[in-house]
Amino acid sequence: MSRRAPRLCYATYPIEAGALARLRRHAHETGRVIERDGLMVLGFGTAAALELAGGLTDPSSLARALAALRAISPAAGPPSPAPVPLALGALRFDRRADAELVVPELTVIAAAGHSPTALVVGSPDRVDELLAEMSAGLPEMVTSTHEGTSAPPDEFRLASARPHQDFLNRVGAALAEIASGRLDKVVLAREVTVHANRPFRQADLLGRLRALHPSCAAFAIDGFIGATPELLIRRNGARVASQPLAGTAARSGDPDADRRAEATLLASAKERSEHRVVVDAIASALAPVVERLDVPDEPAILELRNVSHLSTLVTGALAERDGDYPSVLELVALLHPTPAVAGTPVDLALDYLAKLEEIDRDRYAGPVGWIDARGDGEWYLGIRSAIVAGCSARLFAGVGIVADSDPAAELAETQLKLQAFLAAAVRP
Repeated sequence: MSRRAPRLCYATYPIEAGALARLRRHAHETGRVIERDGLMVLGFGTAAALELAGGLTDPSSLARALAALRAISPAAGPPSPAPVPLALGALRFDRRADAELVVPELTVIAAAGHSPTALVVGSPDRVDELLAEMSAGLPEMVTSTHEGTSAPPDEFRLASARPHQDFLNRVGAALAEIASGRLDKVVLAREVTVHANRPFRQADLLGRLRALHPSCAAFAIDGFIGATPELLIRRNGARVASQPLAGTAARSGDPDADRRAEATLLASAKERSEHRVVVDAIASALAPVVERLDVPDEPAILELRNVSHLSTLVTGALAERDGDYPSVLELVALLHPTPAVAGTPVDLALDYLAKLEEIDRDRYAGPVGWIDARGDGEWYLGIRSAIVAGCSARLFAGVGIVADSDPAAELAETQLKLQAFLAAAVRP
């Protein structure tokens, strides 16, 4: 069930550029953040916690969460086309794990082509209080939670959860399982922990991640921080989009060398086959709920700072159902986990990981995103990420093991992927 304060209502408040900059700075320090080019969603405080009992496996739990959002009524007058209440969350990789979405007391939404807006949620008295604080300046919840002036960490120690040889052995065991015919692919993850001499600062991490990976979606949800390139699903009314990634090549920074590496990636039968399996799985999962789905025949190259990926942008239109469309949370439940983060066949790969990976992925490679009262929203795969608590940061990276995988090359790929967060966290 959903825990929320009785008689919640909401109101919107326009934000000027100066206030938006201050709110963004404070959200980067200690708020909840999902930020990409063209969209910024910032959250402060907690007006309601919406429980997802059974994670993504219980449709009634997902429906109750959306119903709870829709039950938050306008403080005055009928609903307007302005932003409506939304909830943010980062779900565990295990789709069966209980989860929680948070409806912030103050949400800031800044989308390209639209004026930035603050949305406040609470009891009628609390909404009036927050609106008054917005008129007078920034609410106390924002200005009183900054990280202060403590110095950033400047000493770091890296510790791999297991020796390299252990990972190579696990790749070898996975290859034997694949050779037996029981699996086609399994995604193995590595974990590395960074220990610092002082607490990591969320604002520093997010600022560097945005600078290093501007084409990714940066996020910070209750200690889960990262910059992910992979869109799991976006819903805007009937329109949907997903951008799966699979297939990786290292980038050197030399334009000619990178073009050659990308050409090799595009020509690789192994990489293209692995990529197509993910694309086909997403198309198959969405097929029952769409009236149209456009799936390109050929992948494109997505260039990141130190790697390039094969990428396919899948777009479509949902089929109407009882006067509405499936919510973005229902679509997440249809898609997660994809072969990109689990393997194929997915159920058998998950069984294999549960028995033999011996890593608690927590929220790594789980869905991270938001849903609003219309059922719209967008969710990403929580990769290129870390779980940050005080002076420690647990980093993860995964690689897809298929029949002709080379263990040493797969280890090297995890090291490349770990660099995405290490470059932001470790500052000598």
